[in-house]
Amino acid sequence: MASKALRSSPFPVSASEGKLSSLFTYPRRRSPRSRAPLQEPTVRISPPPQKFELSDGNTAQEDRARLALFLEKKCKSGDFTLDEALRHFDRMVSIQPAPPASSFRLLLGALAKNSHCSAVISLRTKLESAGLLSDYIVLNILLNCFCNARRVADGFAVLGAIFRRGHCPNTVSYTQLVKGLCLEHKIGEAVGLFMKMFRSGHRPNIVTYGTLISGLCKSGNTSVALKLHKDMMGGNGKYSVLCKPNLVCYSAIIDGLCKDGLLEEARVLFLEMKLSGILPDVVVYSSLIHGLCIIGQYQEANVLLNEMVDQRIPLNTITFNSLIEVLCREGKLKEAENVLKVMIESGAEPDNFTYNTIMCGLCFAGKIGEARELLVQMVSKGYLIDAVSYNVLINGYFNQGSTEEAISTYKEMINEEVKPTVATFNTLMKGFFQKGRVGNARDLFREMKHHEVEPNASTFTIFIDGLCKNNFLSEALDLFHSQDLNIKPSVQISNSLIDGLCKAGDFEAAWDLFHRLQKDGLAPTVVTYSIMIHGLCQQGQFEEANELFMKMEANNCPPNVVTFNILMHGFCQSNDIVKVIELLKKMAERSILPDDFTTSMVVDMLSKDENYKVYLNLLPTFSA
Repeated sequence: MASKALRSSPFPVSASEGKLSSLFTYPRRRSPRSRAPLQEPTVRISPPPQKFELSDGNTAQEDRARLALFLEKKCKSGDFTLDEALRHFDRMVSIQPAPPASSFRLLLGALAKNSHCSAVISLRTKLESAGLLSDYIVLNILLNCFCNARRVADGFAVLGAIFRRGHCPNTVSYTQLVKGLCLEHKIGEAVGLFMKMFRSGHRPNIVTYGTLISGLCKSGNTSVALKLHKDMMGGNGKYSVLCKPNLVCYSAIIDGLCKDGLLEEARVLFLEMKLSGILPDVVVYSSLIHGLCIIGQYQEANVLLNEMVDQRIPLNTITFNSLIEVLCREGKLKEAENVLKVMIESGAEPDNFTYNTIMCGLCFAGKIGEARELLVQMVSKGYLIDAVSYNVLINGYFNQGSTEEAISTYKEMINEEVKPTVATFNTLMKGFFQKGRVGNARDLFREMKHHEVEPNASTFTIFIDGLCKNNFLSEALDLFHSQDLNIKPSVQISNSLIDGLCKAGDFEAAWDLFHRLQKDGLAPTVVTYSIMIHGLCQQGQFEEANELFMKMEANNCPPNVVTFNILMHGFCQSNDIVKVIELLKKMAERSILPDDFTTSMVVDMLSKDENYKVYLNLLPTFSA
């Protein structure tokens, strides 16, 4: 564990210091250890000396020249394959005289830079045999690789080796460890190590700050990152250094603020970075545009989009998709299509998400024909149509009442060898049940197994609800109690079954299922209570219905307009004028307006008795 490594290192992190709340406590400063000048270690050759050959027929001198060329050209440019680098490394540790340590540094550094960290780690034993693990730079490269490979505990072990060999870790070493801790979501330990750097006299640089700020923001600690940022800006804070926030710092905090919905703070920071002479990039703009879109401020988002175009900042697909998504959600399809045109003209490539979002918006607006045309365009442009695209169309056809077109689209999907998802089957089954086509829904449920698609909680909810609504209560109960399917109880499934049982007149079974909810650790919702109250009223048990109504309020489940209308309708049926007036007062207090049918019944009842006509004045207050 990294925490153990920290405790065993010369810089232990205490429990309190590992907490984010302690980030801004004054550190005790110590003079840094002086670091011995770097010395070139002697490279040992463990196996017997071998003739150095990279290819047959070449002299040792020619092969050494090729090695030098590889190190100088390919390693520095990064233009090499992993196999090629490992082959050269194996020759380097076996030839005599051995190449200098600087050659190994260059090769290992190039591997690390090309994200071949696992390869560097795998060479650890060979490096030790060659005596290279006494080299400060090689140890730092190894530490870096462990941290990037999310093996920060091993990184701290390397830190210990650095101390044991008489070296003093530098800011780069600690920055890599901070990064490793952040990658493993050990933010408290990262903050603790950051503070220890100050105590040991190692001043973090802008990379250290950027690394920690990014880690804090990604872990949801944006407020702490913002405090650290302000400390940097102040220049005389507890953890300030002679460096100012850069683009990385601003990008991370602005993105975090936008995700937290703190757009005003993000705007302030956006203006601050521009005044500081730091030009926002596509990442900063995309974060702001996405954040503005989420809260529905698409006009301001569009202003930022135009600002990007004016400043010739290359726009990416994510930026456009954020704007298109909110425009479609708000029904502004014309504007969304205009953004799509700008997107294509700017050179940003629309992806499946772009087109699926617009298709979804078109379907929601009832423009299923235009959505189908967009799918045809996608095919003509060479896009691989995925299940999401077909699901959008299938759902659109069902919502429009075009069942046959929905079935045809599903068959087209299968013919095109696009594997249906659980969402595909859920959409189709829901549509079939709504049309009373229970047989088709059953067939689809069985077909899921053929396509190797596992039903999820929504599948069972849709299926059981559909069976109940189509008067197949017995089948729904059998399915619910099936040991083979092992259906996890849910409030939604229970609501469907309770409703079915109440309508079938089996109120005792409905009560049993209602009480079972609490045994299963589930809380009845306003829908559950409304169903039960409706069932009691249908049975003529109005007093029991009123008791359950009061119980739901006591259980912190406030009734909604449906619940009030059900109970009011029951009291009117029982001609209980006192209860009607009591309920009318409660509704008036909460500004809940009864539906037209219930209002008509209440007016009719109160108008018949002069003593109660005055309570009719309560009705207009609902809409006030």
